[in-house]
Amino acid sequence: MPRSSNHPGDDELEEDEFDVLDADDELDDDDDELDDDDDDDELDDDDDELDDDPATAHAGLAVDEGEFDETIPLALIDQDALRVLSRLQRNGHEAYLVGGCVRDLLLGRKPKDFDIATSAHPRQIKRLFRNGRIIGRRFRLVHIVYGQHVIETSTFRSEPSPTTGDSDLLIVEDNEYGTAEQDARRRDFTVNGLFYDPNSETILDHVGGLADLEAGVLRTIGDPEVRFAEDPVRILRAIKFATRLGFRIEDATWDAMQTHVDELVRSATPRVAEEILRLLRSGTALGAFRMMRKSGALRVLLPSIDEFLVAGNHAPEKTESFWRLLEAVDAEVHAGDPPSNDVLVAALFLRAIEWQVDQLGARHGAARADLSSVASEMMESFTNPARLPRRLAERARRIIANQVRFTQPQSKRFRPVLFMHGDDFVDSLRLFKLRSAAWGQGWDVYEGWVERYRKALALGNAELEEIRADNRRGRRRRRRRRRGSDDDGD
Repeated sequence: MPRSSNHPGDDELEEDEFDVLDADDELDDDDDELDDDDDDDELDDDDDELDDDPATAHAGLAVDEGEFDETIPLALIDQDALRVLSRLQRNGHEAYLVGGCVRDLLLGRKPKDFDIATSAHPRQIKRLFRNGRIIGRRFRLVHIVYGQHVIETSTFRSEPSPTTGDSDLLIVEDNEYGTAEQDARRRDFTVNGLFYDPNSETILDHVGGLADLEAGVLRTIGDPEVRFAEDPVRILRAIKFATRLGFRIEDATWDAMQTHVDELVRSATPRVAEEILRLLRSGTALGAFRMMRKSGALRVLLPSIDEFLVAGNHAPEKTESFWRLLEAVDAEVHAGDPPSNDVLVAALFLRAIEWQVDQLGARHGAARADLSSVASEMMESFTNPARLPRRLAERARRIIANQVRFTQPQSKRFRPVLFMHGDDFVDSLRLFKLRSAAWGQGWDVYEGWVERYRKALALGNAELEEIRADNRRGRRRRRRRRRGSDDDGD
């Protein structure tokens, strides 16, 4: 349902898609009490001088002409967002649609979310909306809830004040309020710094975003060295936007990404993990992870996968299967049926784990090392740098370990019916489907399991319980035989 905040000005996390946010991000109920001093909450609305820099020729202007049609039809804008905007403006506050929704509307894309920025402070917003809830500590904003729908509303912010004597630019707190222009200038990329008022049909462009949108260029707002030092997660966001929108990353921005890529390990755990998952479910995972590798982000966050790809330079057919699996994931996303997060993580790590299994088998003279134990060991190493939650890594490990089941014959130790009624079967089969589509083999096996699963679901409870009871009896007999063998040995 509701989403929680990402870095201020950046796209926010969706809790329904990823539930690893720290409990500390939530405020105590006492913090939601209203402030009675209204005068202290008001901001000055003084107009700022226009920037004469040709690169920001649209800066500060209500754009009336150009390549883009600035009169965005109201029918394309979410009605709840319009309701929030109107109430804020009727009560004397500036309020605009901001960020990705404006960018996508101008590009003819359907926005995923409609976010609002306003001169009203969080407590003022909550006073106007009984259905509003203040969230966040480092970056306070208001979630205005309409049923299952959330309109995220933030207050205009200015650049955080530098800490005296501290050369570290990493932002750890950002609740300094400002004007609309200040808010635009502290956002991440120019194409995300556009503001739109649908009531007056006005676009505010303080950062040259329209020019870059028209040119298909992704550029940081301000000095890219400073921007990525402030928030290294912007490196992953740059990759996401460049691949999703088909934009070229401006040279200085790309150079700064490579300079600051090692600082990704300092970023907040849930934000890094969520950006990795967003890349996987973006529909452009193939291009995104190629760009992650080229920028160095893969080496920093997923070192074992990067090591596998480096080793594969001498055997391109091995690494090609990794990229083809990501291509299969993209195909599922474009078909409107994105895999679960568990399957996405399993697909990402599958080939590197299988490669390690083969390496261990060859090194120790065995036909094949145990997939489950190797997966467990490698997933543990993935958890820390990639900031993946342990429960997600554990589910991915089980899905990978189950892949051998699909080509394993039935035996006293393996009952396919019980496997199909297990918690991990559906996701395990989904991964088998992806690898079959990617590698061009095993599709008949996949379809066979689909049919077997359909029949397994039709089993009655009594029949299923009898199979389980027989399996338990078999396990007890095997344990007794093992104990007997041990006694004989004594």
